[in-house]
Amino acid sequence: MTTVAELIINTLEAAGVKRIYGLPGDSLNPLMDAIRKNGNVKFVQVRHEEGAALEAAFDSKYTGELSVCMGTSGPGSIHLLNGLYEAKMDHVPVLALTGQIETDLTGKEYFQEVDLINLFRDVSLYSQKIVNPDSAYYVLERAIYIALNSRGVTHLDLPVDVLRMQTGSKIPDKIPGRVVPDLKPDLSKCRELINQSSKPLIMYGSGCRNLSEPLMDFAETIGAPLIYALKGKGILPDTDSRVMGGLGLLGTKPSVEAMKKADLLILLGSDFPYTQFLDSGIKTIQVDINPLSLNKRISPDRAVMCDISYFLKNINPEKKEEKFYKSLEKDKMNWIKMMEKDEQPGGKMLNPEAVVSSLSKHIPQNAIIMGDTGNVTVWTARNMRFDRKMDFFFSPWLGSMGTGIPGSIGLSFASERPVYAITGDGSAAMTMVELITAKKYERNVKIVVFNNSKLGMIKFEEEVMGYPEFGVDLLNPDFEMIGKAVGIGGFTVKNGDELEDVMEKFVNYSGPAIMNAFVSPDEKPMPPKLNFQQAKGYVTSILRERIG
Repeated sequence: MTTVAELIINTLEAAGVKRIYGLPGDSLNPLMDAIRKNGNVKFVQVRHEEGAALEAAFDSKYTGELSVCMGTSGPGSIHLLNGLYEAKMDHVPVLALTGQIETDLTGKEYFQEVDLINLFRDVSLYSQKIVNPDSAYYVLERAIYIALNSRGVTHLDLPVDVLRMQTGSKIPDKIPGRVVPDLKPDLSKCRELINQSSKPLIMYGSGCRNLSEPLMDFAETIGAPLIYALKGKGILPDTDSRVMGGLGLLGTKPSVEAMKKADLLILLGSDFPYTQFLDSGIKTIQVDINPLSLNKRISPDRAVMCDISYFLKNINPEKKEEKFYKSLEKDKMNWIKMMEKDEQPGGKMLNPEAVVSSLSKHIPQNAIIMGDTGNVTVWTARNMRFDRKMDFFFSPWLGSMGTGIPGSIGLSFASERPVYAITGDGSAAMTMVELITAKKYERNVKIVVFNNSKLGMIKFEEEVMGYPEFGVDLLNPDFEMIGKAVGIGGFTVKNGDELEDVMEKFVNYSGPAIMNAFVSPDEKPMPPKLNFQQAKGYVTSILRERIG
């Protein structure tokens, strides 16, 4: 006989779970002891439960597999919610385990009694309390299965007395996992549209991850330029002549030009929300494995439900001798020249673009880039240009500040690769306690903090909406000294003359490190091909839509 707690941990191991992110607590003591006895599932001790959920979310973003976080009764579990919404909105499988008071105390307004089932109902696809040891395995197996196959968050509430109970349930030899649909639609109508097109344009998203070569072969065959939603950044080299860059407020001018001139849009594996950047009159093919993404934002001429790899392998269009992407090469070259002017280090005050550009030139070949939320997302999207494939992660749907530090730690555990996070000073201050986690486990993470003593994006939004700047000034700590106090490497760069030297030392530092980069607070994250007055009107309209 085993306890319910032991059954849970041993089942998670059998399901392939390698790590559980969390903090111990009295209601979790049986679960902690089960982790200790198991020995194969690693417990990652964080310093705040929000960090646990964010680390689990980004772990799963990298692997695509189930990750687990946990919090103790009451406040410990409440802290998980922001990271769990990150997982929910980016459709990655995360299981949240929450400790709970004894069942005989429920309903008595006892210490730390919180109705976690109701609290987690919105963030979870499946939220259940285990109340009987004999049904524990079934409930856990459902939570695992639903998280994997519906790609989202599931939640189990675990009363401490039930965790201690004995159960006769046995773990089967094979635990039901992800079911991959074998979809092989007829592509003849799509092929006909492509063959009739003279200026086809491919837009790709995260659904094309690990499909770099067939995607590039397809583009070359039909002569199509390639643009990407931000989740697609890194799948193809930014320096390739066919890759025009991103589309949207964070995008590039050549991508805007490509969209204007195209007569067919082929949308592959992207749920791109900013439809105002798409030509409403253009013929469109949309391909996605998720039926809920099809017809969600636009009404394509052909909506195809299948894996992107099947589409690329079986579309077999006619080869186009005249390459549409060649007509855009000058637009791209001019855009890069304009970006390179902004990337000059300058003198006393650093441009944020210069810091990102310098980082992109120094980081190792196998690095992962983690972008936080705010103006740093703009600089990372535009000025991080590579001549190779790379992995890039950020908070695309929740847009949560403070993801940079814990997200980089989760990516580090998942990949065992060096991770470079670019974060603002406002975001870094929110979750910098997780630097202690980076040090405790000696994760190879490097954190660049853009220090301008402002909430830069809010400052910009206030300006374009006609409000005076207010409430955005920040009193910052010395981020270098914060890092050194934790025991990690600390660096500071204040001007262009010292940028390259400091960056080289930072990148080559052995172990986790943080760079305090003082940058200009007045650099505006302008949309492509707009001056400030045009941007003011455009961004204002988007903000008004956002707030109703």
